[in-house]
Amino acid sequence: MKITLKDGSVKEYDNAMSIIDIAKDISEGLARAACAGEVNGKVEDLRTIINDDVNLSILTFDDEKGKAAYRHTCSHVLAEAVKRVFPEAKLAIGPSIDTGFYYDFEHEPFSREDLDKIEAEMKKVIKENAEIERFELPREEAIKFMEDKNEPYKVELIKDLPEDAVISFYRQGEFTDLCAGPHIMRTGIIKSFKLISSSGAYWRGNSENKMLARIYGTAYTKKADLDAYLEHLEDIKKRDHNKLGREMEIFTTVDVIGQGLPLIMPNGVIIMNTLKRWIEDEETKRGYVRTQTPLMAKSDLYKMSGHWEHYKEGMFVLGDEEKDDEVFALRPMTCPFQYYVYKASQKSYRDLPCRYGETSTLFRNEDSGEMHGLTRVRQFTISEGHLIVRPDQMVKEFKDCIALAQYCLKTLGVEEDVTYHLSKWDPADTKKYIGAPEVWEETEQHIREILTELNIPFVEDVGEAAFYGPKVDINAKNVYGKEDTMITIQWDALLAEQFDMYYIDERGEKVRPYIIHRTSMGCYERTIAWLIEKYAGLFPTWLCPEQVRVLPISEKYADYAKQVEEELKNNDIRASVDNRAEKIGFKIRDARLKRVPYMLVVGQKEEEEGKVSVRSRFLGDEGQKDLAVFIDDICREIRAKEIRKIEVTEESK
Repeated sequence: MKITLKDGSVKEYDNAMSIIDIAKDISEGLARAACAGEVNGKVEDLRTIINDDVNLSILTFDDEKGKAAYRHTCSHVLAEAVKRVFPEAKLAIGPSIDTGFYYDFEHEPFSREDLDKIEAEMKKVIKENAEIERFELPREEAIKFMEDKNEPYKVELIKDLPEDAVISFYRQGEFTDLCAGPHIMRTGIIKSFKLISSSGAYWRGNSENKMLARIYGTAYTKKADLDAYLEHLEDIKKRDHNKLGREMEIFTTVDVIGQGLPLIMPNGVIIMNTLKRWIEDEETKRGYVRTQTPLMAKSDLYKMSGHWEHYKEGMFVLGDEEKDDEVFALRPMTCPFQYYVYKASQKSYRDLPCRYGETSTLFRNEDSGEMHGLTRVRQFTISEGHLIVRPDQMVKEFKDCIALAQYCLKTLGVEEDVTYHLSKWDPADTKKYIGAPEVWEETEQHIREILTELNIPFVEDVGEAAFYGPKVDINAKNVYGKEDTMITIQWDALLAEQFDMYYIDERGEKVRPYIIHRTSMGCYERTIAWLIEKYAGLFPTWLCPEQVRVLPISEKYADYAKQVEEELKNNDIRASVDNRAEKIGFKIRDARLKRVPYMLVVGQKEEEEGKVSVRSRFLGDEGQKDLAVFIDDICREIRAKEIRKIEVTEESK
């Protein structure tokens, strides 16, 4: 048989060989580093026997798929250690993830002390250097095997597998786990690991199921790499919007008000209003008209749109359908409301496209386990819009929506931080959707062609479409690596029929329009969280709640400081004066801690000459400037929404 390797070279063998033996034949060093193999594009366990001509890549920790196998093995080491320290714990699942691995257990929440005990036991498991063996069992034997071990979650997983599924297990010493693999060869290969944290997680992600205890960890082949990652985690903690946003008094939460209902504080309102005005003005330039629609509606509206059937569990329903004549619900979206704005007057083909924009407050009944800071909340505000267009206008308008989204991302300085997804329907679960298969295939192909034409790299996600149409999701990861959708643009060729929407074409006939559902920047709360983490609270000047702080050297210059402040405010610059009886060094440090981008120090010389001494987070001590010159400079920076590079110097630290 011929084995074609990654570099194009070919190895020939007379007999079948395992991937690990092929790796040994290539190089003992490669075999020691091997974590898995990729056979004809499919990741396989190192124990897999090759008996035919194939393309083979030996995957090491430097390969993402090899790294996943290494870390998945570490999750099994974690599970074995937990069973030793806490024998009553029940095993659920333990996959690798981008940042490491986790394992879910039925057990009381784990404390940091518990994690330290488990870590110590993991080191013992690794030191034992047990060989990891793979074996398979028939379905009934596999079920009995796990029933005898009193592992109900594993039994459930086996029963849910297809009848023809291969049911495989991995054994390392005394510990055996249900697993598809792949795994490295021995536990002793694991060099450096750390258990990071523990949290709750619903079994199978369903809030109706039992809450399990999840342990997160990570693993590397070199201690230096692990140390660097742990240092990175410390930086993450400093950037975490849920911590930093509270410290900066951007938002807070209160138990008595409710989970997922953040209070936006004055600093947060300044940022949010600045974003809103910018977006609304930009949309107006691009031909949008504004609407303002109710925060709730009768269930009749949602039944017509399909949300009642497909999304009712995610809505806040007001009333009881069995007892009340009218049942209302807080709106989870604005689209059907804006459809009636469109229907309020008859439209001809000349009136289209109609571009409706609204700063919409929405309500969604998120699971309590999903709530987090400003990224996952139950009440939020979005830059929502709906475009009612002729079919021949659809492609251009869809492209324009992508262009608007990209403009927003670029202005905020985050265009490099996102990924594009074509979210498609799932033909295997048609009950989740409306419309015929051919409509879905056609609309998905349109979006695919648009993204390709615009040279936008994208991935395709089955089952992530809205129930009425496919969409482009623009996603970003938070500091912990969790991906959230920031902007969405949806192609809808179906709902106009349900709402009897039409326009009069050139022949005087009624024609159904198409609809684009889109956000220009997405959810304001989530965007603010994103920006807090992106900039570690050091926002671009145009977004800063306080842009300038005036610092008089002593109370003798308080009047001049007040004059400077008034002149700044007259030019729409957000400014304040620090009149405290503190030394100037203290005032400068405090302004830096409050993340104010500019400090203007004023004393006798500045007052006499009508100047200010400028200190900034960008260049440190910038020296004296005429007040008028400084105002011109900062106004230009704010108007341009400039993102200045922060140059860390001894002066600006």
